[in-house]
Amino acid sequence: MFDVQGKVALVTGSNRGIGKVIVQKLLEAGVRKVYAAVRTPSSVSDLVASSGGRVIAVQVDLSHPVSITAAASAAHDVELVINNAGVLRAAHPLADDAIEALDFEIDVNVKGLIRMAQAFAPVLKQNGGGVFVQLNSVVSIKCFADFATYSASKAASYSITQALRDKLAEQGTQVISVHPGPIATDMADSAGLTEIAEPPSLVADAILAALASGDFHVFPDTMAKQFWQAYQSYAKAMIESSTTEH
Repeated sequence: MFDVQGKVALVTGSNRGIGKVIVQKLLEAGVRKVYAAVRTPSSVSDLVASSGGRVIAVQVDLSHPVSITAAASAAHDVELVINNAGVLRAAHPLADDAIEALDFEIDVNVKGLIRMAQAFAPVLKQNGGGVFVQLNSVVSIKCFADFATYSASKAASYSITQALRDKLAEQGTQVISVHPGPIATDMADSAGLTEIAEPPSLVADAILAALASGDFHVFPDTMAKQFWQAYQSYAKAMIESSTTEH
C-alpha cells in the first residue's frame, strides 16, 4: 500500500535500539531521505556520516512540544512518520514512585504521541497522505504488574493510535500500530529482559511488511505473535472494523 522507495521518512528515537535499525532498514529499502529525530542530534552522527547525505539529524524531545513543531516545520517534505521513541520507568501500583513513574511515562508515551500526530498530520496531508507508525507494545493489551505504569501508558497510546487511524483516514493517511514483545534494546536490559529479548530487525522488517500490505496491527516477534494469536479475532472484529463503519 505504501512503497518506501524514494520517499522521505522521519523516525523518533533513532539513535539506538529499534529506531536505529529502522533507519538502517529504510535506507536499505531505498528511502530518499530519513530525518533522525532525537533529543541530542550529535547522538546520530554515525548514521549521518555513513548515509551519504540521506540521513539528517533533527532535534525532537517528545516531552517538549516546541521541539516537535519546529521539527515538523523543518521536515516539511516527510511522507512517513515512525514514532518509535518512548520511556520506561518500571513501577507497580503500590510502589512509592508509582504516580511519578506514571506521570513521566504518560507525558512521553501518550502526550508525546498526540503532540507528534498534531504536528505532523498536516505535513503528511500536504504530501499526499503518507503513513503514521506508532510503536506500542504487547503490554498495551496485557498489564504486567511490575511494569504497571508503563503498561498503562502503552494501553493509552494504543487507544490514541486507534483514534488516529479513524481520524487520519479522512486525509488518506495510513496508521500502523506496532506491538513488540521483549526486543534487544537498552530498555529491555534495564527491565531485566535481556535473556528473552529478540533482535530489533524483527520490528523493522515487520513495519516494512505492514507498509506494503496496509495492515494496522503489527506483532513482530515470538512473544508478540503469541499475543496476536489470542487477540486477533477480537482485534479484527472490534478494532479494525471501526473505520469502515463510520
